[in-house]
Amino acid sequence: MKIEKLILSNFRSYSEEISIDFNDLNVFVGKNDIGKSTILEALDIFFNEGKGIIKMDKDDVNKKAKEDGNTEINIGVVFGDLPAELTIDATNPTRLEDEYLLNSDGKLTILKKYSNAGKEKVYVKAYHPTNTACSELLLKKQADLKKLLTNEMVCEDKTKNSEIRKAIWGFHSENLELEDIDIELAKIDAKNTWDQLKTYLPLYSLFQSDRKNSDGDSEIQNPMKLAVQEILKDQKLMDSLNQVAAEVETKLKEVADQTLEKLNEMNPDIANSLTPVIPSPESLKWVDVFKSVSITGDEDIPINKRGSGVKRLILLNFFRAEAERRKNENNVPDIIYAIEEPETSQHPSHQRKLIEAFVELSESDNTQVLLTTHSPSVVKMLQFEHLKLIKSEQLKEVVSVEQNELPYPSLNEVNFLAFGESNDEYHNELYGFIESEEVLTDYKDGKDTIEYIKIRRNGELMSEQKIVSEYIRHQIHHPENTHNARFTDDQLQTSINDMRVFIEAQAL
Repeated sequence: MKIEKLILSNFRSYSEEISIDFNDLNVFVGKNDIGKSTILEALDIFFNEGKGIIKMDKDDVNKKAKEDGNTEINIGVVFGDLPAELTIDATNPTRLEDEYLLNSDGKLTILKKYSNAGKEKVYVKAYHPTNTACSELLLKKQADLKKLLTNEMVCEDKTKNSEIRKAIWGFHSENLELEDIDIELAKIDAKNTWDQLKTYLPLYSLFQSDRKNSDGDSEIQNPMKLAVQEILKDQKLMDSLNQVAAEVETKLKEVADQTLEKLNEMNPDIANSLTPVIPSPESLKWVDVFKSVSITGDEDIPINKRGSGVKRLILLNFFRAEAERRKNENNVPDIIYAIEEPETSQHPSHQRKLIEAFVELSESDNTQVLLTTHSPSVVKMLQFEHLKLIKSEQLKEVVSVEQNELPYPSLNEVNFLAFGESNDEYHNELYGFIESEEVLTDYKDGKDTIEYIKIRRNGELMSEQKIVSEYIRHQIHHPENTHNARFTDDQLQTSINDMRVFIEAQAL
């Protein structure tokens, strides 16, 4: 299963409901404090339910929503690439599509609602029957379902609720009145519906760039713990472990029974009052067996005591190894890697290797990668389809960056929009684009000029009048000419803005 959309409202800076599309590789870019990390952290809360890195608290409720009396946070995820079979009740197997628990596109939408940032209620947003003659069937117990059966309805097995529902819905198939509604999973008459669904969800692991530097710091330990979770998703391995646990359970029961048998010979009353308590193999948490897994340096010094660059370097190579391993293995578990600012504390050459690893990881089966970045150089290592631009004007917006939707289709343009990044290279691109479109004369028309001292081939100096964009262009291409004052940052910004406005107008 993979994330296709994130639905978010009333969470931190996201007040109005927003829907964010996801690909296999998603790199969120935008200015500081605009909400890049919020997206990754919302997903950590959704998937790991407070047992991951992020814990939800009352300060997470959007301030404006709180002032308006709305204190309910909503985090929803639309999943695609669903397994062929998805059951909601192990004791009474049935499929989500048969129970009308998918949306109108055949996707699974899980919505979590947190009233006042408290305990979540879990819903399925489903395209579901609302005809009163056959609505709310999932909430009814078997006795009530049987009351709705008539002789005209064909039911293959009246001992199974799923078959009864199927018969009722089949009878009303021409008039189901399907609509998008929220169905609370806790109210469905099936045992542990949400627990059943959770077994199909991807693993989600968040790595942050600004973790505390302590013995408990999991920046290094987390990759190892994540590896444990991945390994334990192997069903053959779990069957083997459960077989060992079952044998241990049998032997422990023998010891307990023999002890009580001997006790019964001495004091039957006490013997009869005792019962051995032995955890079943299914209840064992194998992840906890390996909870102390970590990586240490020389003399058992934790790696997290080393510099941030070393820690991130180890993390870098974990992802490089994962990319290679997942590419070469079959039937790997669904997993989502979320990494904040992977470029932090890394040499540019390491940054490139890391981005290459993330691209390769995202191309592996059952794998998605989510990144945030403040680095224009990282953006320029990517493709347009990888980028998600967060804009905050009147309403917050997260948009996929499409080359043909930009006034000037360049990754420098993305950096300008995301970070306000103005540089010589971007100026060159804009000026060169206007030149190539043969509209430079139109661009120069009516603009103020300043003096530019040109060096002729014979070494003589000549005074010319240039608009600011030309002045900057000449200085970029002829740094050897020191007879002119270096253009200022304000001049560069103004020139870039003027060219962008002109290009946008030309495109209309």
